[in-house]
Amino acid sequence: MQALTILEREAFDLTVRRLCHQLLEDRGTLGETALVGLQPRGVYFARRLRKELLRISGEGQIAYGELDITFHRDDFRQRAVTAIPGTTAMDFSVENRRVVLIDDVLYTGRSIRAGLDALLAFGRPRSVELMVFIDRRFSRELPIQPDFVGRYVDSIDGHHVTVEWQESDGVDRVLLKRTNR
Repeated sequence: MQALTILEREAFDLTVRRLCHQLLEDRGTLGETALVGLQPRGVYFARRLRKELLRISGEGQIAYGELDITFHRDDFRQRAVTAIPGTTAMDFSVENRRVVLIDDVLYTGRSIRAGLDALLAFGRPRSVELMVFIDRRFSRELPIQPDFVGRYVDSIDGHHVTVEWQESDGVDRVLLKRTNR
């Protein structure tokens, strides 16, 4: 099976803008909000959100961080390839903030669980909400649900959803691919 394009650049950009407006509608102001992107691919989404939120809201700054979850994953010792950690860049405490945890694809929920574990090293947030670009909602292994969703992609076992970002892949699009099992 060739890769099936689910979302292309124009709809991709519209989805990012819609999520920004939803967050602003929900919050009103972003003063007590912190955006935290999960390494490796959630940071591309988080950076894009931050840039667009600053443009739309006119606010001067938004608390922003990037969180590596490598050693918080429950499978990092079981992988065939040695885990290579990303970087964590959190120059603020999440103490009493409304944190928006950001990732590109929500699949089993295990990465988000690892993100929650890693986040608590930076304080105790008032609340944590989850924003994902793609939700593969029928594949959950843990009881984790997003608060903000770009798109839902319902797929069967043997399929993989990939979000490609201009910053890393040279194009903005979402693909559905068949995996070799």
